[in-house]
Formats: sequence, C-alpha cells, structure tokens
Amino acid sequence: MSSAWRPDGPNLVFQGDNLPVMAALPGGIFRLIYLDPPFNTGRRQQREPMVVKRDEQGSRTGFHGQTYSCIRQQALAYDDAFADYWGFLEPRLQQARRLLTADGTLYLHLDYREAHYAKVVLDGLYGRDCFLNEIIWAYDYGARATKRWPAKHDTILVYTKHPKNYFFDAAAVDREPYMAPGLVTPEKAARGKLPTDVWWHTIVSPTGNEKTGYPTQKPSGIVRRIVQASSAPGDWVADFFAGSGTLGAVAGQLGRRFVLADAHPDAIGVMQTRLAPYEPSFRALPESPAEAVEPGGPEEPR
Repeated sequence: MSSAWRPDGPNLVFQGDNLPVMAALPGGIFRLIYLDPPFNTGRRQQREPMVVKRDEQGSRTGFHGQTYSCIRQQALAYDDAFADYWGFLEPRLQQARRLLTADGTLYLHLDYREAHYAKVVLDGLYGRDCFLNEIIWAYDYGARATKRWPAKHDTILVYTKHPKNYFFDAAAVDREPYMAPGLVTPEKAARGKLPTDVWWHTIVSPTGNEKTGYPTQKPSGIVRRIVQASSAPGDWVADFFAGSGTLGAVAGQLGRRFVLADAHPDAIGVMQTRLAPYEPSFRALPESPAEAVEPGGPEEPR
C-alpha cells in the first residue's frame, strides 16, 4: 500500500482505519490536510488535570520566553465508542504533521467539547508559534436550549507546519458582502471583504441538491473556503475522516488532487457516487498480516 500514491497518480480513496493509511504515505506530500473526526459526545466525562510546571529544559515556550514542560496524564475517559479519545486522535495528528509539505496547513474541525483540549495537544505537537487561527463556524439549527445559551457553532483550529513560511492565498477566497456596505467605498462594497475568523454559514439543507444523506456531511461552502485559501491548483490535499467526501468534491471542482480515507462502508458508498466525475481509485486496506503497514512511514523529504 505504501506505493499506492504517486505524484502523477490518480485521486485515491481508502476504506479502513486511517492510521495505517497515513503511516504508509510518504511524508511532505499534502499542502492541506482537513480533519473532521467524530465528535466525542459520550455522556460520562472524567477529566484529570493537566499539570504544567516551569522547567528551564522544557520544550514549551510561554510568556516572557519562559519554558515549561507539560506533564499530561490521561486527560479524558468516556463511555462512548472511544474509551480514550485523545489516545485515538493524537497519533493521527502526529502523522498529519509528517504528511504536510514544508509550507502546509492543518485544519482540525471539532465542536466545543474538545476544542480547548485540542489546542493544548496541537500546541505540543506543532508548537504555539504555528497556531494560525481559531475559526468559528456559526449556524442556526436544531433544538433550542432554555437553561443555557444554545450551542450553535463548531470550531476549526488551524496550524501551519512552519510558523512563518506557509501558503495562504487570500486573493483566491470567495469574498462576502460587507455588513455595513454604506461605510465603505462603492468599489469595496462591490468586491466584498475577506471573511474573518467567524464564518456564518448554513448547514447542508435537508432538501437541497448538495445533500447526500450522510449524517455528518459538512457544507461545501465551508470546505471550499479552506481549500481556496490553503492550497493551489494541482496541489495534493487530504481528508482522513472523509465521510461524505466533501473535501474530495470541492478539491475536484477547484483543480486539486486528493487522498481520502474512511472506515465506514456507507461513507465509501456515498463517495463512489459523489466523486465519480474525478475518477478516484478506491482501495481497501490489506487484510493479510504480512501486508500490514508499520507505523511511521517513509521519512519526509528535506
């Protein structure tokens, strides 16, 4: 499977556990990786504190140049599908960093339950100086809470592989109307403005043409903005929790090449139909132990 990807090869969709898929790919090949993992929605939650202490030999740099070491005990325990959510997700975030090009960017899409834990983990894996943005995707649907402020947003954390030398094309992003167009020149009002880090965008309409029937489908408008900003035509992009294949569909429309992975047969079925115009090669993970992939994968080019 390690030879499945080629720079001039076809788009790829893998069915199976995404960790061996990621580990088998060569490093430094994706300018953009978008990850939309399952949200950790278990009812019982147990959190042990993260202990941070000052340490002159520590790897974490804080305020005023002081260094800290972070002693992380088991932070999360759940009674849902993931007994240790971050034990599941962290190695995939490590692989994502390895797979990014030197100027590449990671977008991690989460909800409010995990976003603050993800920020701490990503600071450790990528470095605080590689944190680019916290994007808030705000929408309006679902139940109305009466005993708290209704939760109507997702969080997308954006980290670059290099703190300064990363790709970002603001000119390629679809612009949006000014909220007060009378306060700017007619030329600016006609052109629109670059979106901020708060994105107001509706969910996928249950009756719209975009709807695939996959329960966690994300709107193309959200993913399109990400692909436009952090990749260029001809680049390879990836989503290893592909679901309905929105990243692949957007990438194909915008002239990017893609690698997707998902373990769920329903997701693969949806993508076979949705991505047909882009002729991806669908591959199942090898079942033979002799063909299993060792973690780590080839070293990335330097």
